[in-house]
Amino acid sequence: MLKSLSIFTGNSNRALADEICKFVEIPLGRADVTHFADGEIYVEVGENVRGVNCFVVQSTCSPPNQSLMELLIMIDALKRASAGSIVAIIPYFGYARQDRKAKPRTPITAKLVANLITAAGADRALAMDLHAGQIQGFFDIPFDHLFAMPVLIEELRILGYGGDSTIVVSPDAGGVERARAFSKRLGAGLAIIDKRRPAPNVTEVMNIVGDVRGKKAVIVDDIIDTGGTLTNAAKAIMEAGAQSVASCATHAVFSGKALPRIAESPLSHVVVTNTIPLAADANAPKVRVRSVGRLLGEAIKRIHHGDSISSLFI
Repeated sequence: MLKSLSIFTGNSNRALADEICKFVEIPLGRADVTHFADGEIYVEVGENVRGVNCFVVQSTCSPPNQSLMELLIMIDALKRASAGSIVAIIPYFGYARQDRKAKPRTPITAKLVANLITAAGADRALAMDLHAGQIQGFFDIPFDHLFAMPVLIEELRILGYGGDSTIVVSPDAGGVERARAFSKRLGAGLAIIDKRRPAPNVTEVMNIVGDVRGKKAVIVDDIIDTGGTLTNAAKAIMEAGAQSVASCATHAVFSGKALPRIAESPLSHVVVTNTIPLAADANAPKVRVRSVGRLLGEAIKRIHHGDSISSLFI
């Protein structure tokens, strides 16, 4: 009997895909994703998918262009193999920070990527903690937006955060909504960092809106990239009299000198998820990684059976 559900993955985050399959209790779908000598990507699906609901798990993380092309080619291969439906599961949606024209004559690359995924043949897409929620509207197919907040809050509570002794800090004005959601669930206070650059090439001045004195502060963000903003914020918070400072974020990009910066900073803990696989040298003492495999696996089950996804976060 032909199975009705298959999960495939490219090379960007195979460990997470294996974990999802373990939760869903099916083997990982057979697909070879290799490269020709000139660097071109080649995909061959190794099983019958005619009429099957196919899920492709692929973070478009570093190297982003290769990861994105693997996703697009896998979708095309499944479409041409007469898959019943194709759902792109994108734990980390690359190019999300290019979601608007910040300057004249610049692209909106997040919209372009959404168009590419749709044109390749995806029937549905799912991503976790988009940099801007409005990116959902860039897709002309049904889109599900998942949040890692339940996983991150569980870890913060294990570390002793929550209640009046804790204050959640947004590193900028754009992240206030996210920080407010965390503070509400932790029963904690809320503060905002107001960053201002008085002149070009002059270090940013960070003003903290809210009282962090004597509190255990948690900086909440969606992405940690180079770590510059995060570590500067941590220093400002400690200078303002906080008892301690930690951070949590969904996507651990950790590019450049991020890990050395974190190691040298006053941050006590940095809680992240495995939407992006961490390099072997990222096993830093301060970094704590929580898995979103069960959350993504449950979402896949619900999509397959036509159940509600939003009820996961009520």
